[in-house]
This record gives sequence, C-alpha cells and structure tokens, in this order.
Amino acid sequence: MNSYWLSTRSPLYSFLFTVPLFLIYEIGIFLTSSDDMFVLRNGADALMRQILATFGITGLYWVGVIFFIGFIIAFILQRKYWEETQIHSDYFLLMMVESVGWSVLIYFLMTNVYLLLMNPTGSMLVQQVTLAVGAGIYEEFLFRVLLIAGISVILGFIFQWSDKTRNWAAMVIAAGIFSSFHFIGEYGDFFSFNIFMVRFLAGIALGTLYFLRGFGITAWSHAVYDLIVLTRMTTQ
Repeated sequence: MNSYWLSTRSPLYSFLFTVPLFLIYEIGIFLTSSDDMFVLRNGADALMRQILATFGITGLYWVGVIFFIGFIIAFILQRKYWEETQIHSDYFLLMMVESVGWSVLIYFLMTNVYLLLMNPTGSMLVQQVTLAVGAGIYEEFLFRVLLIAGISVILGFIFQWSDKTRNWAAMVIAAGIFSSFHFIGEYGDFFSFNIFMVRFLAGIALGTLYFLRGFGITAWSHAVYDLIVLTRMTTQ
C-alpha cells in the first residue's frame, strides 16, 4: 500500500490519470455547436487562451494542444520514474475510487452549500458536464500547479522562508485568487463574501489535497465534486 501512495502522487501517474479528463473535455467542446464553442470554455481555459493570444498564439484548440505538449514534456522530464516505478493498471481504479472519496468529503465539508466551483455558462446538460470536467483539469493546472509554483518562487525572492513555508503560503494566496477568479468577467458571479469564502476554503482543501496526493487525483476530485453538485442541482 505504501507503494500506491508514493507512486500515484508522481507526475507519471498524474499524467496518465488526467489524460482521459483532458480528452473528455476537448471532445465535449468539439461536439458542441460551433456557435457556442467560443463561449463554452472553462474560465481557466479561456484565460490561458487570452494570455497566449498576447504572444500571438491563437486558435480555438491551441491551449489544448499546448497543454497536452506541456504534459508530455513533464512526462519526459520525469523519465526516472520509468526506471524506478512500474505501471500498475489496478492503481488507476484505486485512484478513481480515492478521487470519488475526496470529492464526497469536499462536498460534505461545504455543509450543504451546493456551489459549483466552476461557473456554468452552458444551458445544455452535456455542456455543463463538459465544463465540470474542464474545471477539474484546467483550474487545477492553472491555480494549483502553475500558480502555486509561481507564487512560491516570488516569495522566495522576498522572504527567507523554508520551501515548505513558501509552498503553503503560496497555496493560501492561490486559493484566494482561485475564489476571486469566479467573480471576474462576463460570466462571473455577482460578488458575495459568503460565496467567496466557500470557494476560498474549497481552494484550501484542493491545495492541501494537491500537496498530499498530486495533480491527477486533485483534478479528478475537483471534476467529480462539480459533477456531484451538478447532479444534485438537476435532480431537485
């Protein structure tokens, strides 16, 4: 069991485990009507596209392509895992069960506040499911993987803190940015301090999970949480 906990938080397993999420989201976007495709993108995905557009990198699928290439690069950089870690197919089933467990725990921690961590802009159920999946992979990639690492580096230039202190401080700041992000833009929510705190605490929970279990399980837990809430909302 110790091998499971160590192996499944590695970049190698995170890469393999999140590929299905990435494909589900991109295929879901592709199957959406062309009139909606430019609107029906997860907010983090749309933000990354806008940033890339400032560098002249444009196109509807560029973020998806670059995201996938980035994952492959990370996969290659972690080549030592090819030598030290065996791929256990049964681990992926356990990771899925674990992700569902974490998502249920986060759901109950929200104490009956049925709040999607992403902002649903699609009216069709298939569109909202697609956006829920996109929230899991893109928001975790942006707000946990990239933002925590970037803020940690900045804090390292300012303060003489240990790596652990910098990382945890960066995680808290990233959680605040993560929550604020949902109130920005045309499809953002109207600001509410209570909703801000709910999403901030969710960001803390997801950031802690990211430190403990890695990107893959955190992304799936986020996506499954959104799907649980979406199911609750559509069946009431």
